[in-house]
Order: sequence, then structure tokens, then C-alpha cells
Amino acid sequence: MDLFSPSYRTIILLLCLTFTPQQGTVLAATFTFVNRCDYTVWPGILANAGSPPLDSTGFELPKATSRTFQAPTGWSGRFWGRTGCNFDGSGSGSCLTGDCGSGQMECNGAGAAPPATLAEFTLGTGGQDFYDVSLVDGYNLPMIVEGSGGSGQCASTGCTSDLNQQCPSELKALDGNACKSACEAFGSPEYCCSGAYGSPSTCRPSIYSEMFKSACPRSYSYAYDDATSTFTCTGADYTVTFCPSSPRLQSEIFKGHNTNDFNTTNNGDRHRHRHNNPHDTNNTYGFRNWDWNRNRNWNWNWNRINRI
Repeated sequence: MDLFSPSYRTIILLLCLTFTPQQGTVLAATFTFVNRCDYTVWPGILANAGSPPLDSTGFELPKATSRTFQAPTGWSGRFWGRTGCNFDGSGSGSCLTGDCGSGQMECNGAGAAPPATLAEFTLGTGGQDFYDVSLVDGYNLPMIVEGSGGSGQCASTGCTSDLNQQCPSELKALDGNACKSACEAFGSPEYCCSGAYGSPSTCRPSIYSEMFKSACPRSYSYAYDDATSTFTCTGADYTVTFCPSSPRLQSEIFKGHNTNDFNTTNNGDRHRHRHNNPHDTNNTYGFRNWDWNRNRNWNWNWNRINRI
């Protein structure tokens, strides 16, 4: 065959297209999951609509181990830790907290049943990444997110407090192994930021969300808690740690945050928290104002909270 013939050039072009990575598969970030808990955690991974799944959607992470995944440019989704799981040799089973309802170790496109601590990411396409740790769907275990190798703010965020130990009785779930959101516990529009309460001016922090915010000042505590809870970084890799214990990480998360500064006026249009809750048919989450007169005897022992 003539090396300069049109047919030969066509073959070369087809080979190049076959073996050249497409733009959508260019790697944007590495996610490393680290388990510092005294027990096994089974992380779950849910890619948002339009984002490809990562190499796993659910896996076992024994204590003192880690696992790394690559994510493509533009990927968005969420991570959480499942606890109290029981899976057989074929991977069939379920979890006490954070269960995704798939009946398998792999979540296969299903999200976490609340209560569950969530880490949420949107990786920029040549721009900023957005990330947060959210307690809007409740809490089941401590979790932090750290960025490394990037530029910009790149702050650590998360919740290192054990809220299960301090959870009010009306929010306790699963024999004290998780703490519900007020929306999950009571289901009213005021708590869920829905209906007439579906705007920043009407969806206000409650004593419950302020309780979460005081214990975990950088985590989302209610649907419009954007100003102190969403973080950005460019070109970073990320580590998601369950049950973090490092004093450095704790001081970094707490640094520069006044636990009395609750933002109640931020519009939060870019990152309105409406998590996929299988028990919430309106797919809305949030909190309502606490009736101080009716519940003036309600007591939260603030001094016992590990405020980091």
C-alpha cells in the first residue's frame, strides 16, 4: 500500500482516534479514602446525573487502610460511610447506617438512606472545584475532606465531633448509631425548607441546625448554609477521612471560624441542598425555627461538644 495514499492516511487517523483518550476521560482529581475509625467502614459513592461512575460505587474499607480512585474532569457526586454492614461472600447484604438499599456492597447508582454524613464534590472543567461536608441529611460518623496540591483557598472541611454521643433524644436513630436531621425527624415544611419555607428569607436556622453548626462549624447544617460551608480549590487531589483524630486536622478545620456566626441571609442559589432522601417524597431537606417558649427547658450541654 502506498504510504501516502488517502486510504492509508484514513487508517492512521482511525488508529489515532481509537487510542487517544477523549476529552471527557481526562483525569481531574484523585480521591483517597482513609479509615481511622476503630471499625470497618463501607464507603458509598454516587455520581450525579451526567457524571460517569467511578471504579466502584461501594466497597469495604477496614480500619487503618486506604483506597484511591481517579475521577474525570467535570465529575460531580457524593461520598459517605456506611457502618454496621453485613455482606456475604457474593457481596449481598445491608448496612445499619448509610445503607443505599441496593442489597449489595456496590450501591449501583443508589444514594444513602439518612441519617448520613455526606461529602459532596463538583470538579471544575479547567476551573475551580467546589466541595463540602453536609449534615443536612443527618449524621452517622465523623468525616473530613482535605485538598492537596491545588491552588486557591483549598481549606479542609468536615465534622470531627461525635454527634451520636450528643444527639437529642428526639433525633436519635438506629439505636444511637446515627442522628437525624429535624426534617427527617419531624417532616414539616418549616424544617424541610419546602413550600412557603423554600427561600433564604423563610428557611431559617433552628436550634437543631445551630447545634450541628456549633459542633461542626464548617459543615452544612441546613439548606441555605452556603456562606460558611462551601469551599473551593483548583487542580487539587482530595483525601476523605473517616473518624479523623489528628490535632492538626482538627485545628485546621476550626481555624478562623466563630461558632456564633450563623449566616441566615445568604441566598445560596448555586448550592441549594436538596439531597436524595428515599423517605422524603418532596426531595427537600432543612430545618425550622425552634419554639423557644414551648421548649425553653430543652438543654444542650455545649461544654461537652468537641467543637472541631
